[in-house]
Amino acid sequence: MFRSLALALAVVVSLALPGHAQDQATLVSDSLEITGDTRLIADGNVEVFFKGRRLTAGRIVYDQATGRLEITGPIVLTEESGNVLILASQAELAADLSEGILTSARLVLNQQLQLSAARMFHIGGQSTTMDTVAASSCKVCAGNPTPLWEIRARRVVHDELKRKITFDHAQFRLAGVPVFYIPRLRMPDPTLKRATGFLIPSLRTTSELGTGLKFPYFITFGQSADLTLTPYVTSSGSTTLDLRYRQVFATGQIQISGAVTRDDLVPGQDRGYLFVDGDFALPLGFGITIKGQTVSDPAYLLDYGVASLDRLDSRIVASRTRRNEHISARIISFQTLRDSEDNSTIPSVISDLTFHRRFSLGLLGGEGGLRFQTHNHTRSSNSLIDGPDSDSIADGRDMGRISARIDWRRSLFLPMGIEATILGEATADAYSVSQDAVFQGKTSRTHGSGGVELRWPWVKASASGAAHVIEPVAQFIWSSSGTETLPNEDSVLVEFDEGSLFQLDRFPGADAVERGPRANIGISWTRHDPEGWNMGVTLGRVYRESDLGQFGPGSGLDGIRSDWLASVNFDLANGIALTARTVFDDDLALTKGEARLALNGPKTALSTSMIWAVADLTENRPVPTQEVTFDGSRKLGTFWTGRVSGRYDFVADRGTVASLGAEYLNECLRFGVSLSRRFTSSTSVTPTTDFTLSLDVVGFGSGVTAGPARTCRQ
Repeated sequence: MFRSLALALAVVVSLALPGHAQDQATLVSDSLEITGDTRLIADGNVEVFFKGRRLTAGRIVYDQATGRLEITGPIVLTEESGNVLILASQAELAADLSEGILTSARLVLNQQLQLSAARMFHIGGQSTTMDTVAASSCKVCAGNPTPLWEIRARRVVHDELKRKITFDHAQFRLAGVPVFYIPRLRMPDPTLKRATGFLIPSLRTTSELGTGLKFPYFITFGQSADLTLTPYVTSSGSTTLDLRYRQVFATGQIQISGAVTRDDLVPGQDRGYLFVDGDFALPLGFGITIKGQTVSDPAYLLDYGVASLDRLDSRIVASRTRRNEHISARIISFQTLRDSEDNSTIPSVISDLTFHRRFSLGLLGGEGGLRFQTHNHTRSSNSLIDGPDSDSIADGRDMGRISARIDWRRSLFLPMGIEATILGEATADAYSVSQDAVFQGKTSRTHGSGGVELRWPWVKASASGAAHVIEPVAQFIWSSSGTETLPNEDSVLVEFDEGSLFQLDRFPGADAVERGPRANIGISWTRHDPEGWNMGVTLGRVYRESDLGQFGPGSGLDGIRSDWLASVNFDLANGIALTARTVFDDDLALTKGEARLALNGPKTALSTSMIWAVADLTENRPVPTQEVTFDGSRKLGTFWTGRVSGRYDFVADRGTVASLGAEYLNECLRFGVSLSRRFTSSTSVTPTTDFTLSLDVVGFGSGVTAGPARTCRQ
């Protein structure tokens, strides 16, 4: 009640004052007093508002003759944006709060960075100058006044227009211990996300290169482009200059990454890599994707921790996808880094054009599809026969193909809830093969398939509210049984899973088609529980009229009767998801198996997978594959997080890669440490141990998101 009377009195007094003062500010307080016709004294819970600025204080004396405010704290001054907050014990400010002197002041930027100063000069809303300054984004308690990190400086200038902070005679401290001294330091304030300058350095140690430091320097070119240059020097004498250029356009973006290196691992030779990635929008709804990758030698990417790639994939793809249509054109080039492959005997240039359209068939009913595709690839080798790699492909084989496919399916509902579907497809392919002693020349192929599919879903709701769906499926397919006489390069790896169990053709590409009459039989059970968890189980196999020898033993599809396919998946409400799939014969001998487990809890995250596959030369797998991989993290308290990952090869009876790391993150600091080991070796790479140390401070536009704040203890 008293405060409302004070506000009314403030309005009356402001009307009595000159018009200029009337436009400057609104004042609210517990009590008001006017002395000598020019001095206004506001006392008790004082608030002043002016053009978005807000000032709170214990006492304010306004002298109309000088246009100044004498303020007694505690004082809180907030700018209109809310990103700048000033606290002080006492101050002398202009009537519009835009400039003045504050004593024992503290400047808070973007609710992150705090700068404490003995005196602060606030000038015209454009800059703030501070003397004897301590800057930090860490929470400071009375019982523990030393922040984890801070910058001490004689003088600091905050340019509010350019959003930059300049430190004179700056000293960086960790836990109160001086680490280094810089005569003059300029950094962005927390509201500026992009500014030219040095980024936080990082430390990396490897058994091959020794200990090295990276010093990234970030350069901005306006608001749409930037360049990061990172010198990297190691104790072994390796010198590297990394670069990353990014630019955003009105229709897309591009990023170029690369490095140039001189080291003793490959003496007397310049090493490096270059990656290009871009995405752009084209007229008529098309988009184009650009991806370029090249490297000086097979070991470089692993030696310098760039990427774990064994093939480089460069391509240009233009495409458009609509509701019932997909069009794409692409050109691809591969560069292999595998010891077992030769760049001259793998396709060096690949080009594809695809047009795919879905449509309704009117009076005929159902849905149809039309796909037209061209494909060409060339090798740099001129050999007409298979060489030392023994991959059953002529080393110089070049091939071109034109393919067309039309398909149709229509569903009908029969008595007792049975769904019957009539389906079929027809394909035509024309091939031109050169530099191959076996397949050279031009040839063509036509192929057709048709069938009937019957589904009989049974649905039941239990007393607990859970819904059960059991669905037996029988699919009877007729397909021509002619002998295949075409080279197969894009359909070597065949997946037998829930998605392919009821397909007309299980080959992934166009070089091979599934032939012969067959029946695909399966049953699935799905359970939806009201408590939020779901489960699904599928069991099925394929029966054939005769074995045409078109599948290898590792696929699980060879023989008159295929192996059994069994899969199960769980999706629990507590963040646990499990997917498992096995292919096994009548004697329960495992042909192929894989399992994935994911756990996402409040403290623990885990992702692990296992794969098991028998040897199969037709799939270019001369020895079995038996591996397990895992990647997990665990909250080790409020601020610490531990991470572990690895891969183990059961056939070789050894680990492939392993890593262990930890991260500390609070309101002002992120500290990370990791240790990794690569155990595999070849003629181009050797086993390597890698140690990395990183430190990021929050509050200078680093992009690091602040973590939980520490709690002050009494």
